[in-house]
Amino acid sequence: MSVFRRIPGRTHPGQTRTGRTLALFATTVATLAAAAGCATATMHPAPTPASATPASAVPTGAAVPTSAPATPTKPAPSAGANVPERAPAGFVALSDVDPTILQDIRYDTDHNFVGRPIDGYRDPICILTREAAEGLHRVQTAARAHGYSLKVYDCYRPQRAVDDFQRWGPRLDDQRTKAEFYPQLDKSVLFNEGYIAGPTAHSRGSTMDLTMVALPARDQRPYVAGERLTSCTAPQAQRFPDNTVDMGTGFDCFDSLAHTLDPRVTGQAMDHRLLLKRLMADAGFTNYPKEWWHYSLTTEPYPHTYFDFPVSRAAVSHD
Repeated sequence: MSVFRRIPGRTHPGQTRTGRTLALFATTVATLAAAAGCATATMHPAPTPASATPASAVPTGAAVPTSAPATPTKPAPSAGANVPERAPAGFVALSDVDPTILQDIRYDTDHNFVGRPIDGYRDPICILTREAAEGLHRVQTAARAHGYSLKVYDCYRPQRAVDDFQRWGPRLDDQRTKAEFYPQLDKSVLFNEGYIAGPTAHSRGSTMDLTMVALPARDQRPYVAGERLTSCTAPQAQRFPDNTVDMGTGFDCFDSLAHTLDPRVTGQAMDHRLLLKRLMADAGFTNYPKEWWHYSLTTEPYPHTYFDFPVSRAAVSHD
């Protein structure tokens, strides 16, 4: 958007009254012309690229879609009364498609890298596009044949949650979770190093963070806010006991050891990563190589649209 700055006219000491009048008149005309130009620029936005989704095709509850840039454009921040409360019809609760998949929605709890529930998470529920949910159902069927169940940590993530992360990032005095989630990094580099993204594929509805649990699943004790934290890179026996198989690091571990194929991860931990990767790939999901837990449906239905409805049961109650 163009920015206009008005520069006041000046009357030089040697000018006559007529000269000053003419100068003032000229300045007034120029100022009015500039103001008209500014109003025109504000009222008429730049043309939408031909490849962008037309306004009539934008799903209910969606942010403005982009036109497939190499680096997605950050959606506009959440805006009070304009924030949608219901998901488009193409979104479902994962439990309605496959109730056997375990869920531990971390951003609805205190046990995450921020250390408190995140904006936009109202219920501990996994919401996905129907295509992604049905894909996970196929993965779950295959995983159970190997003696495992899937367990999701995060699914659809509203833009307001991403905004919350971005507000948290610059607050360098708040490092209450450093000991577990980024023990080897300075908080100031988390965005530049790519550990926290804005915008995120999660807001498109077909990306999820997940792991595996050996069957029969053991009970998991609840996380207690303020309890002593252990590095996500520590041996599994020392990390928070969340009943999952060993993947070499904990979930949301901001460390290169969490890269899916990091050669330092060996034995059963690497076997588990590779099994999950193969099962997910067989069902049409692609792994983000810097996070062993992060997968996206390759043929996602909204590849350039970022949504902002809340994570809640009400959002997907299409009665």
